Amino acid sequence: MTEQAKLTSADGTELPGYLTRAQGGTNRGAVVVIHEWWGLTEQLRGVADRLAREGFTVFAPDLYRGRVTKDAAEAEKLMGAMDRRQAVQDISRAVEALRRHAPGTKVAVLGFCMGGALTLAAAAHDGQVAAAVPFYGIPPEEAADVTKIRCPVLGHYANIDDWCSPDRVDALEKKLKGAGVPAEIHRYDAGHAFFNEKRPEVYSPQNAELAWKRTVEFLRAKLG
Repeated sequence: MTEQAKLTSADGTELPGYLTRAQGGTNRGAVVVIHEWWGLTEQLRGVADRLAREGFTVFAPDLYRGRVTKDAAEAEKLMGAMDRRQAVQDISRAVEALRRHAPGTKVAVLGFCMGGALTLAAAAHDGQVAAAVPFYGIPPEEAADVTKIRCPVLGHYANIDDWCSPDRVDALEKKLKGAGVPAEIHRYDAGHAFFNEKRPEVYSPQNAELAWKRTVEFLRAKLG
């Protein structure tokens, strides 16, 4: 079942977003899915639905509070105007709300681009995150100390990427492993945003399918 939803955290904060409940009678845990700089798009809702079909309960918080765009310049403005600290707190609140809704449930965070960076930031901030899956996103050092992450990390990065460049990915991997973070970083011969099937100029079907297979296997293993 899918629905527009507002999760309410323990401190009374209402979190708008998109809730997709686990399908098939099997609940393998929960996932908080974080959108790209475009906002909470139809494509992102589709990712949530796919995870639900795999047996996960999913909540995609709307960090832009209803704003969505297809224009890169506007997306950059929306991302720039977003309070990143507040966004990380909202992600933590979503994790807490899902855990409280079903006691004993393990909750992962997964995100794309901006959402990928916020995924790692949330994992560094919140010890209750059970697993982190960033797609082509790395937080600035001043925004998050990734060495504080204690959950397993599965990262998906593109070899053709000016933002999360191969050098930055190498540095991230070195930092995580140097801090003892259980990290598995995969690199793909594709461009940034290769998972987004709504963007044919960058979409790479084979790489997207491989990343998806690895993600589902990882989440099943870590969330139980």
